[in-house]
Amino acid sequence: MRKTAVVTGASSGIGAATARRLAAEGFAVVACARRRERLDKLAAEVPSITPVTLDVTSQESVDALAASLDRVDVLVNNAGGALGLESVAEARLDDWQAMFDSNVLGSLRMTQALVPKLVESGDGVLVMLTSTAAFVSYEGGGGYCAAKHAQSAMTETLRLELVGQPVRIVEIAPGMVKSEGFAVTRFRGDEAAAARVYEGVPDPLSADDVADAIAWCVTRPAHVNVDRLVIRPRAQAAQHKVHRVGG
Repeated sequence: MRKTAVVTGASSGIGAATARRLAAEGFAVVACARRRERLDKLAAEVPSITPVTLDVTSQESVDALAASLDRVDVLVNNAGGALGLESVAEARLDDWQAMFDSNVLGSLRMTQALVPKLVESGDGVLVMLTSTAAFVSYEGGGGYCAAKHAQSAMTETLRLELVGQPVRIVEIAPGMVKSEGFAVTRFRGDEAAAARVYEGVPDPLSADDVADAIAWCVTRPAHVNVDRLVIRPRAQAAQHKVHRVGG
């Protein structure tokens, strides 16, 4: 029987790339996001993708998705993002609330709703998309780093709590990824400021690079668990060490 993969935040960037890649790997993909028109376009391009409108910050929305699914073999908790670059002292509480609700509580809602189906599949894989911000904090990133630290802690705890069950828990932690919309959202729509993040960086990661890593992890043999995969562009040696050319 064909395996089913659920991908959240699938309307753009890493989520959309992951949906495409898992479909190419033979999965029936349930692509979930709030922006239905983008999902419909994706599904029109790839017949094995089913679009589902989903808001991970809504328990009702998550419960409705779970009730509609007969089986789930893979869950990719990708929905989330960053908002603002203010210092902790000057941070906007609503930004922190939004980041925790999407990155952390959104992943928790999806995990609680679908872990039973992952276990029932006999070989489930739960993928948590965190970030290198889950391990190293930086100025202006307090809220995002805190949210990603929390997601990473949740992932480690899940692995301990589900040991012995037929489900693998994988954390994918990308470094610098130039993907559609991420930096623009963080800079509140300032495209020029978003572009400067990648200025002079030769070949930052793409959404497809991260999707490739996700596909590799979920297609390993059932007894092989990739606990954590940190993936960066060659130009990024560490969070604070990025090679730039020109300028």
